[in-house]
Amino acid sequence: MTANEMPPMATPRVAAGALFFDDEGRVLLVRPTYKQHWDIPGGYVEPGESPRSACVREIREELGLVIEVGPLLAVDWAPAPNEGDKILFVFDAGSLDGSDQRRITFPDGELSHWRFIHDEELSLHCPARLVRRIHEALKARQESKSAYLEHGSPPIEQ
Repeated sequence: MTANEMPPMATPRVAAGALFFDDEGRVLLVRPTYKQHWDIPGGYVEPGESPRSACVREIREELGLVIEVGPLLAVDWAPAPNEGDKILFVFDAGSLDGSDQRRITFPDGELSHWRFIHDEELSLHCPARLVRRIHEALKARQESKSAYLEHGSPPIEQ
């Protein structure tokens, strides 16, 4: 089969983010300067970069923290009408104690604020698809597993 005979293949955008927690179990949200809602720390994977490496890099660039992320919590296939297919990885970044929190800065200027939110308050700050993704990642964390998601939810078995 030649290159011209190959069927079309998806070329998704790939992003990676992290869930941080405080000592009360609340989730860290950040406020991007270029979005109308809160999000989790993270961003797009660069060519030749693994999702885990991208997550670590984005945390350093966005929050000024040098950390290693923990286990993968969720992978979400989440196409967007204006952006096409997306595959989003969510990693467990563990807890941030008081000294870690005091070291948070916004070196690249992409973020303006951060705060910890109880999971039942996520819908007040985030779009529904992100709330679903975070809830499923939290459930996977409690069960010590990873979740496969589509649009932030487990796929319906057929």
